[in-house]
Amino acid sequence: MFRLTRLRPDPILEPIATHPWEAAAVFNCGVTVHNGLFHMFYRAADRDFQVLKSAQPDPAQKFTSAIGYAVSIDGIHFKRLDQPIFTGDDIQETWGVEDPRICRLHDVFYMLYTGFGGRSWDDHRICLATSTNLIQWDRQGVVLDEPNKDAAFLEATVGGRYMLFHRREPHIWAAFSADLLRWTDHQIVLKTRPGTWESKKIGLAGPPIAMDCGWLLLYHAVDDDHVYRLGAALLDSADPTKVLARLSEPILEPALQWEREGLVPNVVFSNGHALKDGELFVYYGGADTVIGVASIRMDEIRF
Repeated sequence: MFRLTRLRPDPILEPIATHPWEAAAVFNCGVTVHNGLFHMFYRAADRDFQVLKSAQPDPAQKFTSAIGYAVSIDGIHFKRLDQPIFTGDDIQETWGVEDPRICRLHDVFYMLYTGFGGRSWDDHRICLATSTNLIQWDRQGVVLDEPNKDAAFLEATVGGRYMLFHRREPHIWAAFSADLLRWTDHQIVLKTRPGTWESKKIGLAGPPIAMDCGWLLLYHAVDDDHVYRLGAALLDSADPTKVLARLSEPILEPALQWEREGLVPNVVFSNGHALKDGELFVYYGGADTVIGVASIRMDEIRF
């Protein structure tokens, strides 16, 4: 059993009222360490997106999500750009781009994100963009043409194939591909657990993390009262579809005011982390409004 320790009692990133594109919320960020710096890609919202939902999205209540960029030396104090680094660009992204997860394979950075088209509330698709410098991103289009989200690649190949984690509600799934284009062998990796803090649905946090004993998988879980917490499991090194261990208790749950109160109350939601000098920094959205960070030393992780 282990738990994360918050590195600050306050958020490390908050909305800026004078920046229309991030005036309502900044949250759910992908993070990677490159050339000694922490690079953060965060979701930003221009207005309250928790509007009363009609049968179909209402253009009069439209909100738009964009992805902003921030950089840090210590992983806690970030400087950010005044304008978004990535915005919606086609019909699948009419209402914006959401929840980026950053992976690195063969010196290429992959950003898997959710494109929300707004034609229905299920009009969200896993999309992909690539970069070699973390600044210029090239769109590669929709990865899975189905309502789906919470996606990241394993940062290694398995039997010569790429491995994609995704979420067909309510469980965490995986699929495989030889070319990053056609995905097959879809299967459930981790299921919800009825009657617990992870009963309603679960989804991947950031990409699994390589350890000597296997792959560390962090995930978010939602209970029947819509409280979001973070959990952890250990996957087999050779066959990451096999779960070796899973914690029975969360590693982080809403406790501070800004985690319990916001656009969506009682939420800690992560889709990004960074490993530096043996310390794992886990970044998370608090109440879908601000960003916080917690950490643990890798040698303190126990199952």
